[in-house]
Amino acid sequence: MSRTSATGIRNRRLLVLAAVALIAGAPQFAGAATATATTAPDCGGLDRMAIPASVMSLPTTGGRVESTAVTTIVVGGEAIEYCQVDADIFAVDPAAPDIRMRVALPYGWNRKAMMFGGGGYNGTIPDLAGNVPFGPVDRPAPLARRYAVFASDSGHQQSPTAVPTLDGSFGVNDEALDNFAAGDALKKTRDASLFLIQHAYRTMPAEVYFAGGSTGGREALDVAQRWPTAFDGVISAFPAWNNLSEILDLGYLAQVLSRPGAFPGPDKQTLLHTSVIAACDGLDGVKDMIISNPRACHFDLDTVRCPGGVDAGPTCLSDAQIEAVTAMSGSFRWPYRLASGETEYPGFPFLSGADMRTPFLGFGATAPADPMPVTSGYGMQYWDQWVKYFLTRDPGHNPLDVDPRHPGQWLDRISHLSTIEDRNNADLRPFARAGGKLILLHGAADELVSARSTSDYYHRVLDTVGPRSTGAFLRYYVVPGANHANFGTPAFAASWDSLSALEHWVERGQPPTNPIVADAIHNRDRPLCQYPEWPRYRAGDPDRASSFACTR
Repeated sequence: MSRTSATGIRNRRLLVLAAVALIAGAPQFAGAATATATTAPDCGGLDRMAIPASVMSLPTTGGRVESTAVTTIVVGGEAIEYCQVDADIFAVDPAAPDIRMRVALPYGWNRKAMMFGGGGYNGTIPDLAGNVPFGPVDRPAPLARRYAVFASDSGHQQSPTAVPTLDGSFGVNDEALDNFAAGDALKKTRDASLFLIQHAYRTMPAEVYFAGGSTGGREALDVAQRWPTAFDGVISAFPAWNNLSEILDLGYLAQVLSRPGAFPGPDKQTLLHTSVIAACDGLDGVKDMIISNPRACHFDLDTVRCPGGVDAGPTCLSDAQIEAVTAMSGSFRWPYRLASGETEYPGFPFLSGADMRTPFLGFGATAPADPMPVTSGYGMQYWDQWVKYFLTRDPGHNPLDVDPRHPGQWLDRISHLSTIEDRNNADLRPFARAGGKLILLHGAADELVSARSTSDYYHRVLDTVGPRSTGAFLRYYVVPGANHANFGTPAFAASWDSLSALEHWVERGQPPTNPIVADAIHNRDRPLCQYPEWPRYRAGDPDRASSFACTR
């Protein structure tokens, strides 16, 4: 390890200790630090423990542990025993819901901590025994590695009758909205969890990490932007960082797809997918159902156009359907200013190898309507909830009545929400100076959060921080054929041990070198190329990474 790397690691640990001292105002917190450290949690000692408001850097009215229980999971034949701690963080606004959080404290603790992000509108606590996004199938998850793992519902509880992660009803309350969209619940949960971890083991973790995908990916970037000393390393996968901007695009697409005859049903989506694959699959040197370089794929929609542009069944697309596909795969610009500064959303890669066999994430199985069908695309349902509870705060409002191109009376509200939902600060120099490391991942065939958008953010960081400085703390990888969160049966089910790579970078000063990503479904692997490189086939077994070379 170089002297510079070692100095960075020491600086990071000094900053963590300083941060601990700043929030250690409560007698319970300070007193526990004087006891002898242990790797076995004092589970019973946490039961009904008060969490002082003073240990959290954002406003709350404190919190309390609601229950503790010793439980066990079995991983690879090994029993992992841990203490599960459920706690509430109390809101300032009496009308706002509390933040419900959970901490898993393993016996044989490795002296590290991991926070998980959520997904969609959140509303439930993530599975603490789960893995990081695109995590390895052949390596234990963080809890099984004896990490102390924690997460929250981000400050609201989903209705038990709602589609999972698609309940936006909390948005009528400003504090709940800030907890979720602005990310305030992240810092509150982090501070309260470290307070409990410190009491359980009588010492603080040596390293604290964050991992999340989609909404959790936005949360991962949010903590790096807003609290640069709070986490030593961050994994951000398929991040919906410009959430408001994507929502406007989704609203426009909902209107386009709801037009008479415009919606391409599942048969036509399959036709489009197979046609694009047939045209572009071999451009990377091998036919494997993966388009490794989407920018080289120039598919002519006229090849699937119905004669005269009139719908003639599942073997072709009408002009109205081609117009809808073009709208989804193209960028959307709005003719007004947003307070966040965003001006467009780059669209989705439906003409670049996206897997049309997962319509729930993309087009959906049925056209958008009012009321919004649960068989419409995930993004259409997300838009529906946003209009009802974030924008108009009227549960009966027709989402198709709001035109993102010409929002009229809603323009000021949209602009205000952009300052909360677009987490677009590209100046990550404070995070880098604190010694933080960031691994950024996206699937090239993501149907729900555009990889083009993540590439846009990465270029902004390069422009702000500089290429050389960026390379010292950030790695960005685009995985060909991978979709959103390995949903359904993707062309390439990405599986990579990003956590070990992040540990080596943070703790040893060793950045990822020639990583390999596996396909968890098809028993193959590929080189994980740093963007903008992509894997080109050279020779040999097409299922092995050694047969490919990263190229521009």
